[in-house]
Amino acid sequence: MENQNGPLLSVRNLKTYFFQDEGTVKAVDGASFDVYPGKTLGIVGESGCGKSVTSLSILRLVENPGRIVQGEVILRTTGGEELDLVKLAPNSRRIREIRGAEIGLVFQEPMTSFSPVHTVGTQIVEAIRLHSPVTVGEARKRGIEVLRSVGIPKPDRRIDEYSFELSGGLRQRAMIAVALSCNPRLLIADEPTTALDVTTQAQILDLLRRLQEERGMAIMLITHNLGVVAEMADDVVVMYLGRVVEQGPVDDIFHKPLHPYTKALLKSIPSIDSTPRVQLPTITGTIPHPYNRPSGCPFHPRCDSVIQGKCPVEEPELRDVGDRRRVCCFLYGPKGDHEA
Repeated sequence: MENQNGPLLSVRNLKTYFFQDEGTVKAVDGASFDVYPGKTLGIVGESGCGKSVTSLSILRLVENPGRIVQGEVILRTTGGEELDLVKLAPNSRRIREIRGAEIGLVFQEPMTSFSPVHTVGTQIVEAIRLHSPVTVGEARKRGIEVLRSVGIPKPDRRIDEYSFELSGGLRQRAMIAVALSCNPRLLIADEPTTALDVTTQAQILDLLRRLQEERGMAIMLITHNLGVVAEMADDVVVMYLGRVVEQGPVDDIFHKPLHPYTKALLKSIPSIDSTPRVQLPTITGTIPHPYNRPSGCPFHPRCDSVIQGKCPVEEPELRDVGDRRRVCCFLYGPKGDHEA
């Protein structure tokens, strides 16, 4: 995780809440992590744990009634400036300069993220001209090149097509092309392989890896697919109910998970060595209702290692438990000594 140049993006104690008539939803409740240049950070967890809201919070795209109530998102810009994105107004000129140019975002569902009444090329040209002083013709040429770079065949024709005319795989590639059109230093990919068949998934992951090597950009990969994380990520952040419960290098997370939630997630993955016709282990219960969060540790109602009298009443803190490892659990002492 260490890098001589330091992290490209640092998220510290980020809290994003949605204030509704029925109550307050703590979508992100104190998340902290770093993204380093040229590295891939995987963010995993069940649906509803706050992964996508975290990415939208970084780019200040959270819509009402959502609001960032606390925390910092420090971006180290090309000029060496340390900029706290939380302090920027969501519609300010400065944050609009950062979106696309410094940080690109691959949205979770391309079909709803693309405008259905504008061609793919129009949307790419708009993104390029927003950040570069080029003519429409020059932007179109660059758009064709970026479509070609993401593996779209006949890009000079595809650039004039609408998103609904493209297959799922091509639409996903086109969404990646829009995000990469201004050569960002950080690419946030929110579930980039959802709803794609396994062959297309592999192609998209290979594409992201190749583009990362060519451009040296950092990737923040949000997914619930642990197989994708094992293949792509250098470091992993595990989230549950808006909080980071464990983080560390990908090999450590997979070979020696610490938090009971991480262990349960890994046990639920089918293996080629699994006994046939035997049910996979599952995590008991479901994620609590956002208006009815449990007291104490948020995972304790589903945890097999709950410490009665402590976990249900006290909230654990994310603490260091060794080299580049952090975990949020009472099973691990403040000095890093923990049970096997």
